Amino acid sequence: MKRRDFSVGLAGFSVLPGLVLAQGGPIEGRQYQSLSQRLPVVPGKIEVVEFFWYGCPHCYTFEPVLEAWVKQLPPDVAFRRVHVGFRANIKLHQRLFYALEAMGRESELRPAIFNAFHRERLDLDDEKAIVALMSRLGVDAAKFKDAFNSFGVQSKSMQAGKLSEGYRIDGVPALGIAGRFLTAPSQAGTQGQSEVGQGQQALAVADFLIKRARNNS
Repeated sequence: MKRRDFSVGLAGFSVLPGLVLAQGGPIEGRQYQSLSQRLPVVPGKIEVVEFFWYGCPHCYTFEPVLEAWVKQLPPDVAFRRVHVGFRANIKLHQRLFYALEAMGRESELRPAIFNAFHRERLDLDDEKAIVALMSRLGVDAAKFKDAFNSFGVQSKSMQAGKLSEGYRIDGVPALGIAGRFLTAPSQAGTQGQSEVGQGQQALAVADFLIKRARNNS
């Protein structure tokens, strides 16, 4: 989902994961791109970063495919999520993400938050609505508001913005790998695929790039 367009949908048929590799490997400039300048990463690890937004329907579709992949990552790969802040209302959702992360509740509540956006279609574009949802989900409202408005969450949001700029993120979901590479379902997939198929293709490309990073190639 691009900054310019947060309403475009995709349709088609799915493909088997790893098909990209079976056809001779991903092509730079087509299914992934290399950064002109390497970014700092977690020392001693191959870092994979998913850039996403709770309100993005493509991120919602990608989430279960990604979650299954993350559970199978080898020990030398460090995975984390970064919530983008493309515009004012999305910056509120970004603060929601980092507040829950600071409270140790984000991974637990992520499915319910995605559902609130995409199944219940709640309007969560102001702090009051976000706090009401958190209360409904069993989060202490006072503690959440303290975290939501804390300096720590503001700092995390600023860091997320800088990392997004470093990877030149202009749409989500996207995957940054080893501070060197960027791919995304919309880039790795092909026309006519389902979003699930595109997500599988992106993860196949990510596997390829992880191996490149491991081999320093």
